[in-house]
Amino acid sequence: MTTPVSEMIRTDLRVIAARIPPRSRVLDLGCGSATLLNHLMRRRGCTVMGVEIDPVSVTKAIGRGVPVAELDIDRDLDDFPDDSFDVVVLSRTLQAVRHPATVLAQMARIAPRVLVTMPNFAYWRNRLLLLGGHAPVSADLPFDWYDSPNVHFGSLDDLEDLLAALDLPIVACVPLSPRGAPSRWPAPIRNWAAGAALYEIGRARTRADRGGVEVKR
Repeated sequence: MTTPVSEMIRTDLRVIAARIPPRSRVLDLGCGSATLLNHLMRRRGCTVMGVEIDPVSVTKAIGRGVPVAELDIDRDLDDFPDDSFDVVVLSRTLQAVRHPATVLAQMARIAPRVLVTMPNFAYWRNRLLLLGGHAPVSADLPFDWYDSPNVHFGSLDDLEDLLAALDLPIVACVPLSPRGAPSRWPAPIRNWAAGAALYEIGRARTRADRGGVEVKR
Protein backbone atom coordinates (compact mmCIF):
# COMPACT_ATOMS: atom_id res chain seq x y z
CA MET A 1 0.00 0.00 0.00
CA THR A 2 1.42 3.38 -1.00
CA THR A 3 1.80 5.94 1.80
CA PRO A 4 -0.13 9.16 0.99
CA VAL A 5 2.12 12.07 0.13
CA SER A 6 0.66 14.09 2.99
CA GLU A 7 1.98 11.51 5.52
CA MET A 8 5.55 11.39 4.17
CA ILE A 9 7.05 14.07 6.39
CA ARG A 10 10.17 14.19 8.54
CA THR A 11 9.93 13.40 12.23
CA ASP A 12 10.71 16.98 13.26
CA LEU A 13 7.94 18.27 10.98
CA ARG A 14 5.52 15.92 12.68
CA VAL A 15 6.55 17.44 16.02
CA ILE A 16 5.77 20.89 14.62
CA ALA A 17 2.45 19.74 13.15
CA ALA A 18 1.37 18.34 16.51
CA ARG A 19 1.61 21.84 18.03
CA ILE A 20 -0.65 23.43 15.40
CA PRO A 21 -4.39 23.35 16.15
CA PRO A 22 -6.67 21.99 13.41
CA ARG A 23 -8.14 24.56 11.02
CA SER A 24 -5.48 27.14 11.89
CA ARG A 25 -4.25 29.73 9.41
CA VAL A 26 -0.58 28.79 8.97
CA LEU A 27 2.29 30.62 7.30
CA ASP A 28 5.50 28.63 6.75
CA LEU A 29 8.60 30.74 6.02
CA GLY A 30 11.22 28.91 4.00
CA CYS A 31 8.70 26.17 3.30
CA GLY A 32 10.79 24.34 0.71
CA SER A 33 8.56 22.05 -1.33
CA ALA A 34 5.75 22.50 1.27
CA THR A 35 5.79 19.04 2.82
CA LEU A 36 4.60 20.39 6.18
CA LEU A 37 1.94 22.65 4.68
CA ASN A 38 0.62 19.85 2.50
CA HIS A 39 0.25 17.68 5.59
CA LEU A 40 -1.47 20.44 7.57
CA MET A 41 -3.82 21.26 4.72
CA ARG A 42 -4.86 17.68 4.02
CA ARG A 43 -4.73 16.12 7.48
CA ARG A 44 -5.60 18.99 9.84
CA GLY A 45 -7.84 21.17 7.70
CA CYS A 46 -5.56 24.18 7.96
CA THR A 47 -5.57 27.18 5.65
CA VAL A 48 -1.95 27.46 4.59
CA MET A 49 0.53 29.63 2.74
CA GLY A 50 4.24 29.22 2.18
CA VAL A 51 7.10 31.60 1.53
CA GLU A 52 10.07 30.29 -0.44
CA ILE A 53 12.79 31.91 -2.54
CA ASP A 54 14.02 28.84 -4.43
CA PRO A 55 12.07 28.62 -7.72
CA VAL A 56 12.45 24.83 -7.99
CA SER A 57 10.92 24.35 -4.53
CA VAL A 58 8.17 26.85 -5.34
CA THR A 59 7.23 24.84 -8.43
CA LYS A 60 7.11 21.59 -6.41
CA ALA A 61 4.96 23.22 -3.71
CA ILE A 62 2.49 24.62 -6.23
CA GLY A 63 2.36 21.19 -7.86
CA ARG A 64 1.11 19.87 -4.51
CA GLY A 65 -1.66 22.43 -4.52
CA VAL A 66 -0.06 24.59 -1.80
CA PRO A 67 -0.11 28.39 -2.33
CA VAL A 68 3.41 29.77 -2.12
CA ALA A 69 4.76 33.30 -2.49
CA GLU A 70 8.26 33.65 -3.92
CA LEU A 71 9.55 36.22 -1.43
CA ASP A 72 12.73 37.03 0.48
CA ILE A 73 12.21 36.39 4.20
CA ASP A 74 14.77 39.06 5.11
CA ARG A 75 13.12 41.81 3.07
CA ASP A 76 9.49 41.05 2.27
CA LEU A 77 7.69 40.16 5.51
CA ASP A 78 6.18 43.65 5.64
CA ASP A 79 3.85 42.35 2.92
CA PHE A 80 1.92 40.43 5.61
CA PRO A 81 -0.48 42.43 7.83
CA ASP A 82 -0.55 42.13 11.61
CA ASP A 83 -2.36 39.01 12.85
CA SER A 84 -2.95 37.74 9.32
CA PHE A 85 -2.21 34.17 10.49
CA ASP A 86 -2.74 32.09 13.63
CA VAL A 87 0.63 30.34 13.47
CA VAL A 88 3.87 31.17 11.68
CA VAL A 89 6.57 28.53 11.27
CA LEU A 90 10.29 28.85 10.59
CA SER A 91 11.78 25.37 10.33
CA ARG A 92 15.58 25.04 10.23
CA THR A 93 15.85 28.35 8.40
CA LEU A 94 16.70 30.97 11.05
CA GLN A 95 20.43 30.24 10.70
CA ALA A 96 20.18 30.94 6.95
CA VAL A 97 18.58 34.39 7.10
CA ARG A 98 20.67 37.55 7.26
CA HIS A 99 18.76 39.30 10.04
CA PRO A 100 17.37 36.76 12.54
CA ALA A 101 16.28 39.37 15.09
CA THR A 102 14.21 41.25 12.52
CA VAL A 103 12.67 38.05 11.19
CA LEU A 104 11.66 36.88 14.68
CA ALA A 105 10.10 40.25 15.50
CA GLN A 106 8.17 40.19 12.21
CA MET A 107 6.91 36.67 12.88
CA ALA A 108 5.54 37.72 16.28
CA ARG A 109 3.72 40.56 14.55
CA ILE A 110 2.20 38.34 11.85
CA ALA A 111 0.85 35.65 14.22
CA PRO A 112 0.34 35.21 17.97
CA ARG A 113 1.96 31.76 17.89
CA VAL A 114 5.48 31.37 16.50
CA LEU A 115 7.19 27.99 16.01
CA VAL A 116 10.92 27.97 15.29
CA THR A 117 13.33 25.05 14.94
CA MET A 118 17.06 25.60 14.74
CA PRO A 119 20.06 23.25 14.64
CA ASN A 120 22.34 23.50 17.65
CA PHE A 121 25.91 24.32 16.69
CA ALA A 122 26.94 23.60 20.31
CA TYR A 123 25.74 19.96 20.18
CA TRP A 124 28.41 17.76 21.71
CA ARG A 125 29.24 15.92 18.48
CA ASN A 126 29.77 19.27 16.73
CA ARG A 127 32.10 20.34 19.54
CA LEU A 128 34.15 17.18 19.07
CA LEU A 129 34.45 17.79 15.33
CA LEU A 130 35.66 21.33 16.00
CA LEU A 131 38.21 20.03 18.49
CA GLY A 132 39.39 17.70 15.73
CA GLY A 133 40.01 20.72 13.53
CA HIS A 134 37.05 20.46 11.14
CA ALA A 135 33.79 22.32 10.65
CA PRO A 136 30.97 20.01 11.76
CA VAL A 137 28.87 18.10 9.25
CA SER A 138 25.93 16.23 10.79
CA ALA A 139 22.27 15.33 10.36
CA ASP A 140 21.35 18.79 11.65
CA LEU A 141 24.16 20.62 9.81
CA PRO A 142 24.37 18.54 6.62
CA PHE A 143 26.51 20.86 4.49
CA ASP A 144 30.25 21.22 4.04
CA TRP A 145 31.55 24.62 5.14
CA TYR A 146 32.08 25.76 1.53
CA ASP A 147 28.62 24.73 0.34
CA SER A 148 26.40 25.73 3.27
CA PRO A 149 23.40 28.08 3.04
CA ASN A 150 23.87 28.85 6.73
CA VAL A 151 25.22 32.31 7.55
CA HIS A 152 24.91 32.06 11.36
CA PHE A 153 26.09 29.22 13.57
CA GLY A 154 24.29 29.73 16.86
CA SER A 155 23.58 27.52 19.83
CA LEU A 156 20.32 27.03 21.69
CA ASP A 157 21.63 29.31 24.42
CA ASP A 158 22.37 31.95 21.78
CA LEU A 159 18.82 31.76 20.47
CA GLU A 160 17.36 32.02 23.97
CA ASP A 161 19.53 35.07 24.65
CA LEU A 162 18.25 36.67 21.44
CA LEU A 163 14.62 35.96 22.34
CA ALA A 164 15.19 37.50 25.77
CA ALA A 165 16.72 40.60 24.15
CA LEU A 166 13.65 40.88 21.89
CA ASP A 167 11.37 40.32 24.91
CA LEU A 168 9.75 37.37 23.14
CA PRO A 169 8.70 34.82 25.79
CA ILE A 170 9.48 31.13 25.33
CA VAL A 171 6.20 29.27 25.82
CA ALA A 172 7.82 25.84 25.35
CA CYS A 173 11.09 24.29 24.24
CA VAL A 174 11.24 20.76 22.81
CA PRO A 175 14.80 19.44 22.42
CA LEU A 176 15.22 17.25 19.33
CA SER A 177 17.47 14.29 18.67
CA PRO A 178 19.58 14.18 15.48
CA ARG A 179 16.70 12.22 13.93
CA GLY A 180 14.23 14.96 14.82
CA ALA A 181 12.46 13.09 17.62
CA PRO A 182 11.53 14.87 20.87
CA SER A 183 13.94 14.23 23.73
CA ARG A 184 13.73 14.89 27.45
CA TRP A 185 16.99 16.73 28.03
CA PRO A 186 16.49 19.21 30.89
CA ALA A 187 17.28 22.89 30.37
CA PRO A 188 20.72 22.84 32.07
CA ILE A 189 22.16 20.34 29.56
CA ARG A 190 20.11 20.66 26.38
CA ASN A 191 22.58 23.15 24.83
CA TRP A 192 25.12 20.33 25.02
CA ALA A 193 22.89 17.29 24.44
CA ALA A 194 20.30 18.32 21.82
CA GLY A 195 21.05 18.34 18.11
CA ALA A 196 18.30 20.91 17.56
CA ALA A 197 15.23 22.26 19.30
CA LEU A 198 11.71 23.45 18.61
CA TYR A 199 10.71 26.70 20.31
CA GLU A 200 7.18 27.93 20.69
CA ILE A 201 7.40 31.69 21.12
CA GLY A 202 4.78 34.13 22.31
CA ARG A 203 4.37 37.83 21.81
CA ALA A 204 6.45 40.50 23.53
CA ARG A 205 4.73 41.51 26.74
CA THR A 206 4.06 45.08 27.75
CA ARG A 207 5.76 46.34 30.91
CA ALA A 208 2.46 45.99 32.82
CA ASP A 209 2.08 42.38 31.71
CA ARG A 210 5.52 41.27 32.94
CA GLY A 211 4.88 41.48 36.65
CA GLY A 212 4.36 38.05 38.15
CA VAL A 213 4.37 36.23 34.81
CA GLU A 214 6.49 33.09 34.76
CA VAL A 215 7.77 32.06 31.33
CA LYS A 216 7.74 28.32 30.78
CA ARG A 217 11.32 27.30 29.97
